[in-house]
Amino acid sequence: MRPSPLVAALLLSAAALAPAQAFDITQMSDAERAQFRAEIRAYLLDNPEILIEVSQALEARQQAQQADADAGLIAANRDALFRDDHSFVGGNPEGSLTLVEFIDYRCGYCRKAHDEVAELVRSDGDIRYVVKEFPILGDESVLASQFAIATLRIAGPEAYAKVNRAFYETFRGAVTRDTLTAFADGLGLDGAAIVAGMDAPEVTRVIEENHALAQKLQISGTPTFVLGDTMLRGYLPLDTMREIVAEVRG
Repeated sequence: MRPSPLVAALLLSAAALAPAQAFDITQMSDAERAQFRAEIRAYLLDNPEILIEVSQALEARQQAQQADADAGLIAANRDALFRDDHSFVGGNPEGSLTLVEFIDYRCGYCRKAHDEVAELVRSDGDIRYVVKEFPILGDESVLASQFAIATLRIAGPEAYAKVNRAFYETFRGAVTRDTLTAFADGLGLDGAAIVAGMDAPEVTRVIEENHALAQKLQISGTPTFVLGDTMLRGYLPLDTMREIVAEVRG
């Protein structure tokens, strides 16, 4: 039976500390191996903080490996992420740093993040903010995204920004074509025209391309953010996002 990663690490450490002739794990008898394992166990019981240190070191290594992998994925898909022909662009269009967010309007954490992302972009003043419609929570999510994309195509970015904000802040209840029509009318938009445009091939293409991009980036949940060459999976409070922005710029 192979030793656990922790035991293997301890074995390697012991081997490194011992003279070459004095320690050969392959030559240990069953009794010697049992005694050695007992010593390891006793050491860990006397020094349980070692387990915490090992766990923290492993987590840090895994995070670094994930960050490197994410940076490679972002680099390979940079144009689709930052410069596509169909996503809403807000904030400062000429900002030196681009923040991309994959959203689903039915996602509670997207709703929670909305105000904080808006405040980050507003208060910073140098962030270009790109929204990727990524409906993953069922048919109502798809309808909401179709409606938002159709709004952008038919009524423009200002209308899209109004719809995006209102989906989180005021829209409640079931998402249907009827409720969406009333929703748009209440925002001063032409609800009938927007709903009629939801089934356009161009709208379907946007959602399909965003899903394909998310698959390439190994994104499976919302909200997911891409900031520079960094991937941020899940909700983050405003102060944490500001710290990450500073780190990316630094």
